[in-house]
Amino acid sequence: MQKPKDVTTRGTAVRPTVQIMGTSASATSQAAPFAPTHQADHQGNGMAEHRRSLQSVNIHNSKAKSIITNKVAPVVITNNCREEFQIHDKIQSANYSTGRISDLLPEHYLVLGEFFMVQDVYNRADVLNTTKSHGAPNFRKVKGKYPLFGMGQPSLNGFKQVLQRLQIDGCEEAIFICVREEPVVFFRSGGDFIPYTPRGRENLHENLHDLDRELSAEQIELSIRKELCDFAKLSENKFYVYNDIEHFKDEPQQVQILSEEDIHVTEEVYRRPLFSQPQHRYYRLPLPMEGAPLEETFDAFVNILRLTPNLFLMRDSSRPPPALLFSCQVGVGRTNLGLILGAIVFHHLQGAAESPRQEMQKSEHKLDFQVIELLISRLPKGQQVLDEVDDAIAMCSDMHNIKDAVFENKLKLEGIGEDYQIQGNSTKGYFLQRTLQSLERYVYLLVFNAYLHEQYPQAFPQSFSQWLCMNAWIYRLLACMDSSELSTPASLITDGIRVLVSSQFLATDLLSTAKEMKVANFRRVSKMALYGMAQPNSEAVAVVMSYLTDQRRGHSTILWLNLQEELVLEANGQMFTPREPGSLEQPIPVCVQHPQKLQEMELALKQDILRCEKWLEVITEQDKQMRMFKTCQTIEELFVHQKSVHPGLSYQRIPLSDFCAPKEEVFDQLLEAMKSSLAEDPNCAFIFNCHDGKDRTTAAMVIATLTLWHINGFPECEEDEIVSVPDAKYTKGEFEVVMQVVRVLPDGHRVKREVDVALDVVSETMTPMHYHLREVIISTYRQIKKAKSEADAQCLRLRSLQYLERYIYLILFNCYLHLEKKDSWRRSFSQWMYQVAARAGVYAILNHLGFSEFENPDDSLMARLRFRWLPHSVQFIPMRGQLI
Repeated sequence: MQKPKDVTTRGTAVRPTVQIMGTSASATSQAAPFAPTHQADHQGNGMAEHRRSLQSVNIHNSKAKSIITNKVAPVVITNNCREEFQIHDKIQSANYSTGRISDLLPEHYLVLGEFFMVQDVYNRADVLNTTKSHGAPNFRKVKGKYPLFGMGQPSLNGFKQVLQRLQIDGCEEAIFICVREEPVVFFRSGGDFIPYTPRGRENLHENLHDLDRELSAEQIELSIRKELCDFAKLSENKFYVYNDIEHFKDEPQQVQILSEEDIHVTEEVYRRPLFSQPQHRYYRLPLPMEGAPLEETFDAFVNILRLTPNLFLMRDSSRPPPALLFSCQVGVGRTNLGLILGAIVFHHLQGAAESPRQEMQKSEHKLDFQVIELLISRLPKGQQVLDEVDDAIAMCSDMHNIKDAVFENKLKLEGIGEDYQIQGNSTKGYFLQRTLQSLERYVYLLVFNAYLHEQYPQAFPQSFSQWLCMNAWIYRLLACMDSSELSTPASLITDGIRVLVSSQFLATDLLSTAKEMKVANFRRVSKMALYGMAQPNSEAVAVVMSYLTDQRRGHSTILWLNLQEELVLEANGQMFTPREPGSLEQPIPVCVQHPQKLQEMELALKQDILRCEKWLEVITEQDKQMRMFKTCQTIEELFVHQKSVHPGLSYQRIPLSDFCAPKEEVFDQLLEAMKSSLAEDPNCAFIFNCHDGKDRTTAAMVIATLTLWHINGFPECEEDEIVSVPDAKYTKGEFEVVMQVVRVLPDGHRVKREVDVALDVVSETMTPMHYHLREVIISTYRQIKKAKSEADAQCLRLRSLQYLERYIYLILFNCYLHLEKKDSWRRSFSQWMYQVAARAGVYAILNHLGFSEFENPDDSLMARLRFRWLPHSVQFIPMRGQLI
């Protein structure tokens, strides 16, 4: 019988905090909206009490001596007169969801409000055919002599058979590691307990993933067991499960549930048999289906090593090391990742594997990705680290090879010509994500091996999380993993795939300077030779240069710093930047290692535009227009021409990301550029521009203000005024995380006060913009509650955190200027951050960034460096190039 498309459900429709790979089963409301058990116990909403009371309903008649009714509820007194309790009428109708897979199948209760219980492992999944012989599907030992084993999910008797097999193989000590993140429960069947998992109706073959981070898989399993016992009490001690989800022959099956002992959770299946094997231990280490594990998962794995003396480097060499056995559902993807981690550990413990090289069957695919090359070039013993990981992957490649997965996903991505949509999603976007996830998993194995090289000989004084915060440059590197924009064809504009958008459309002239200066938002910091503006064209550059070099101002040396990380061209006297037709407001940043790459890409774009000699669609401040471009030049060419008129003009491109704190290297580049120019001429003027002269320009002007104050002397800083306005504490920047950093820094309060004065001075130049960093932080955060959608709320949360981080970075930079001034800042800011600030715990603070006065920062992944430093866009930008 085939599964029909429709589904009917009734009961409470509260969605648990879980996802499946697709859409979930639906349920319609019947009773009062209580949360499912796994939410109720956490939130304390009374549902757990209702369910405990429910167990009192099925009282055997012989136990009850009398029932006394009252207006509240019946009171039951047992024969021995030792128990008295009430039966509440509402319990019988229970606030549970019910549903059916099709009209031809019976309706029954749904686990966690919407899921069906499906037999965990189907027969065809056992590719190695080891369930009967070894007790578990796909049971195997890795190549070589390391005591490493992998398998799929066994039943209770199957696990006992695995234990016997290990005993026959001479394993005196074994560590069993279940790497499943999804809940699994085991129903009594004959003399065994068989595993079942909750599945969504539309994805009966897919397990739940991305579970509620506040609840462990064990807690969810216990909640499911409580629900199942309640369901059985309401259904004559029966519950429906599904074994055949292909044809639904004789489905659903009934299982009998008389008590909790008829259902086991994963921990019981693995731990109870170990009482007869005191040298064996069990751990649960949830690994993700895709991508790299979170840092705390690596920490948990390291803790297993710490708790196992026989895995120490200084262990008793006369004793064999313990066997490590990893298991997931079918023993392939996540089990393979666990085996590789184990193989890397045994390499450090026992040296290189002794198996012959030809047996290892290394992947023929060399992963030539820029992120890998940059990583191994900066890691100590980088090439050795990579070779060891490749050996471990080859050793564990019987059923899955991580490197092959990266290559195959990339091949599928490159095989898609014109992008197309499936269920509203981009196909290229899907395979790009899969490629990046598999690449991330490989890169994190390299990083973890580098960690072991440093920390294993010292018995892990630092956790993996702590070590990564001490090496935060790795997060910066990982943020540039998708470098596909570097390889986009120059012909995207002439082919009509992208359009040119004018600077007038993108930059609103809030300061009303375009009429006089020919550029939007031109301004100067009071009493300083610091200027900011939007992106100028050649006419505006000429006007600005004439203004700065006139008799009144008389600047003979000028350094112009362009902060754009997008491609920009001047065509027919107007400035344009490429954008996607459906996302005109969304910038397309190009992540480059060297700014010269931007100039090369702009030059190729210019040449293609001039070569095509056809009408092109452009977006101006008025509307869409068709233009034929006769003249076109890059920004650098524009300034080369101006330098012939004004020999004292210098130009540099220092790309800076919108909203974010500047990267450590950006501070280095800005400081070095200013130091060099001031060494030639102490009266040098500095000009900064981005696309609108607002966000990035302001950040750079504050950095320049602080730098000049350290060189020329600080103005007098008045004591803080007592301000009585809403959020005054926060508009002064006194967030808890900011003050935590201030307490760490030498003379931190003065350092912060100086930054505040610099922000005030720069903001005075742009009052009509209503843009002051300290105020923007709290105002952006306050907007989250008013967001129209969850996506908008997430965007505002990210923006508020990015602004907060930018503020902290300005404070850190000012502290650096103070402490390193005695050596004329020979040590760069990035070196100081990684060598000094990191050891003081600064990156550890930034790795839990948030508004702790209002919420728990760790509730959002954006509190972490790993996720916050990734490139984020409000709108989806299609992939137009190749992964490099």
